[in-house]
Amino acid sequence: MLKKILSISGKPGLYKLVSYGKNMIIVENLSEKKRIPAYTRDKIVSLGDIAIYTYGEEVPLAKVFTTVYEKHEGKAIDAKQYTTPESLQAFMTEALPDYDQERVYNNDIKKIISWYNLLLAAGYTKFEEEAEEAAEGEEAK
Repeated sequence: MLKKILSISGKPGLYKLVSYGKNMIIVENLSEKKRIPAYTRDKIVSLGDIAIYTYGEEVPLAKVFTTVYEKHEGKAIDAKQYTTPESLQAFMTEALPDYDQERVYNNDIKKIISWYNLLLAAGYTKFEEEAEEAAEGEEAK
């Protein structure tokens, strides 16, 4: 599911991939449902490609979202609670206890909170579904 959700540098919010065009893609803002073109010069990152550094292996963002979803019982996070560096680090320790504190910055944690809330508001609650379906499809072959 997160493979089709995109973050575009310089544009606020998250976007859903709608279609491909020549030298661009068409994306839809998750909150406003407004479609716009995103060009090849824009820095576009799929949330499915993002992983969080830990002291062991990198953990996919989908797993972090799933953990946060379970710990907060499917409710949105009040971002106003997490304004200090200490509170942001406490949030991340709760979501991913062995995250690498030197390589995961406070701005990254703020993005995780913001993206999580945007996904919930847009109706996304299953973050790892696509990976599980792909694994099941390969097993069936």
